[in-house]
Amino acid sequence: MAKFKFIDLFCGIGGFRQALEGKGHQCVFSSDWDPHAQSVYQHNYGETPRGDLAELIENDIPDHDLLCGGFPCQPFSISGNQRGFEDTRGTLLHEVLRIAKFRKPAVLLLENVRNYLTHDGGRTLSTTLSLLDRAGYHCYYQTLNSSGFGVPQKRERLFFVCFRKNLGVTEFSFPLPHNHDVALEDILLPADDQRLDEFLIQRDDLRFRETIPVRRENRPLRIGTVGKGGQGERVYSIKGHAVTLSAFGGGIGAKTGMYLVGDQVRRLHPEECRRVMGFPEGFILHDKANVCFKQFGNSVVVPVVSALVGEIEKSLHLTKLKAA
Repeated sequence: MAKFKFIDLFCGIGGFRQALEGKGHQCVFSSDWDPHAQSVYQHNYGETPRGDLAELIENDIPDHDLLCGGFPCQPFSISGNQRGFEDTRGTLLHEVLRIAKFRKPAVLLLENVRNYLTHDGGRTLSTTLSLLDRAGYHCYYQTLNSSGFGVPQKRERLFFVCFRKNLGVTEFSFPLPHNHDVALEDILLPADDQRLDEFLIQRDDLRFRETIPVRRENRPLRIGTVGKGGQGERVYSIKGHAVTLSAFGGGIGAKTGMYLVGDQVRRLHPEECRRVMGFPEGFILHDKANVCFKQFGNSVVVPVVSALVGEIEKSLHLTKLKAA
């Protein structure tokens, strides 16, 4: 399989890059406006991403075969008025389309939150698909849950795989979950690691269910609460999976969730977050935990993207064989 040149847009800390480089593909450009993300990216990949994509002209971006990025969900300026490309002015999808129209990469690999499917009554998705079609791409989309791809985290994300129409790609299948047995207890730091102390939760209102799971399952297993038991106030078993890491959110267990580890309740350490996102050992983290939580909450799960890239390679290879 020929190797891709790819660009890493809204790159954050490089989740897409981890997956693509892991399969031998070459990054030729990266962009992110956040200085903390730029710093972590530079430490790990040896380059500082360019800043605000909206301030770059098309010629600033080199030719590439694949464009990837998790673009933020923003309302279109004139949703539903069928103004096509103009509807996206001021949004980051506009920047994706602008580059795609100019450079015409073979594949677009895009990611967003699951709620993108129903955002603005479904009009956002409908307009997105229409715009990608008008830009010359045949688009497939599906929600994938990282719990089925070898990491102990429930994380449902919507992926778009878009092939340039003139390639003639008519077959694409999203990767099937393999559901290998994996639980949060597999990736925890040693209990005597003193770095864990700051993440301990000590509350008088901790309440647990009468029965605590002893069997492992590939999903979060809720076993208790603090306070009123709302979002960020729920305790889970390490026999199951982590809840979705979040860049934002409140509650005492905000961003990582709370877990009963031994006889103590705690949040996850950034190194444990790295593991449930599928980033490799030795990946250099930001020195502030809250920045790490935000960065992982905004990232993609590396094994999920790797599985997607494998299916993209298959579809392109199959198309070339048919054309031969």
